Amino acid sequence: MIEILSPTELARARVTGALVADILQTLRSRTAVGTNLLDIDRWTQAMITEAGAQSCYVDYAPSFGRGPFGHYVCTSVNDAVLHGLPHDYTLADGDLVSLDLAVSKDGVVADSALSFVVGATQRPEDLAMIDATERALEAGIAAARPGARVGDLSHAIGTVLAAAGYPVNTEFGGHGVGSTMHQDPHVANAGRPGRGYPLRPGLLLALEPWVMADTDELVTDADGWTLRSATGCRTAHREHTIAITDDGAEILTLPSDAHR
Repeated sequence: MIEILSPTELARARVTGALVADILQTLRSRTAVGTNLLDIDRWTQAMITEAGAQSCYVDYAPSFGRGPFGHYVCTSVNDAVLHGLPHDYTLADGDLVSLDLAVSKDGVVADSALSFVVGATQRPEDLAMIDATERALEAGIAAARPGARVGDLSHAIGTVLAAAGYPVNTEFGGHGVGSTMHQDPHVANAGRPGRGYPLRPGLLLALEPWVMADTDELVTDADGWTLRSATGCRTAHREHTIAITDDGAEILTLPSDAHR
């Protein structure tokens, strides 16, 4: 399913997007050495509930997972990169954390993710990997406009990641959003320009470059959800939800203070 949002629905999407961004910003500010992943999940639940919104994850049960996800935020640490199931783990100095959050409010979903390092130990190679995902996301957004095709965005993202020296997995990537979290079209993190679905105003896309330092192969944890690098290498993940506009793309998952 591919949804094209009306101006009224797009206005609601802006509210949802700012909520997701604000929650992630708060989580990042509160997360430090000694924070437990289950505390991050509880904080997320409280903020979603207070906003009168709904989690997209608690009852999420796709074919690739093991039963309902059952938590409010994905918490992926170090060699974990996607779908990190919150569990009883206390963050240590130098841990590389990725938080991924999707929320529905007033019938519209927004989805965003970020990566950061906790504590004083900031390894240059970790920061470079996080920076590469940021730059790849910027490139994908810059390529998004009416008439462009999904392959143009994939190519822009993949070009940045490959130039930075990272293997690219295309199994999991960006996707359409709207009244539900995961919709068509799939936006791979590498692709051929000029191919795929043509973009139209009102289309919402979640673009999410993610990389693993030395492999493109994933393995699944015993929890049935958490995806890790097959080699145990570190990982990074960045995501924004954007809306295709008449002349480009609007980032919806920016903090509310960014709009003042």
